[in-house]
Amino acid sequence: MSKNPFAGLPNNKFGNAFDLNSLKAPAAGESTIAYGKAVTQANLVSDFVKESNNKVVILLCWSPRSAQAKEILEILGKLESADQNTWLLGTVNVDAEAAVAQALQVQSVPVAMAIIQEQVIPLFESVPPLDQVRLVINKLLELAAGKGIGKAPENSAVVETPMEPEEEAAYAAMEKGDYAAAKAAYQSWLKCKPNDPVATIGLAQADLMNRINGLDFALTLKNSKADDLTSQMMCADIEIAQGDYEAAFNRLIAAVKSFTADDRDKAKAHLLQLFNLVDPADPRLVKARGQLASALF
Repeated sequence: MSKNPFAGLPNNKFGNAFDLNSLKAPAAGESTIAYGKAVTQANLVSDFVKESNNKVVILLCWSPRSAQAKEILEILGKLESADQNTWLLGTVNVDAEAAVAQALQVQSVPVAMAIIQEQVIPLFESVPPLDQVRLVINKLLELAAGKGIGKAPENSAVVETPMEPEEEAAYAAMEKGDYAAAKAAYQSWLKCKPNDPVATIGLAQADLMNRINGLDFALTLKNSKADDLTSQMMCADIEIAQGDYEAAFNRLIAAVKSFTADDRDKAKAHLLQLFNLVDPADPRLVKARGQLASALF
């Protein structure tokens, strides 16, 4: 059997030093998800690695701050349901489960991998079209059936729901790292589908990546100036990207309190934009909204 990346997981708790491409695991408080079974340090081996001897297991490493990750999460969740749970979807929230992400050597999201007979098979690091995901799953089921696990699918054809051109353009641009193009595509998407939650998060994410691209995180934070609004907004962006939501929110709420006139409005607008990157149910966001209301009134 190939080397098992899960073997290094100890039973004790991990520290918080693990970074994921500037995403740092935030404190507990992420909301539950609607698809798959959540992977934790405690159940990774027992519920997923061992279960791969009975059925195909697919792990998706995702973050609630990634619109692309949410998209593939929904695709995989619907396919698992359509296949009547003949395979198991495990979902790794890298923000909440940094130890698991570290064990899997995950450097970006979304990342999908399969486990068959406790052997890991890398799948993809993007958001493939639904028909391609379907083909990958069928191949995995066929491979597992050849090893005596389950049976090959007889007919797993699905009707693909075509994406809007703006949606395709947004995902393609984000994958290439062209955040300016991604922003334009998300804006066009929102014109077609106002208030679409995925497009709203995607636009906020593209804006954030545009702003922090090229910044030296450590130096920017070190040189922070409380009386410089631009400095405060840049630092808040970095803190959000690193998962330190509370620090970012507190920084901008303090700016709302200390600045006046147009600068106060800018600080408020920037804070509201960062709110779009966080799960509405996150207690840190709920608290920050209350603090902002108090600061304004």
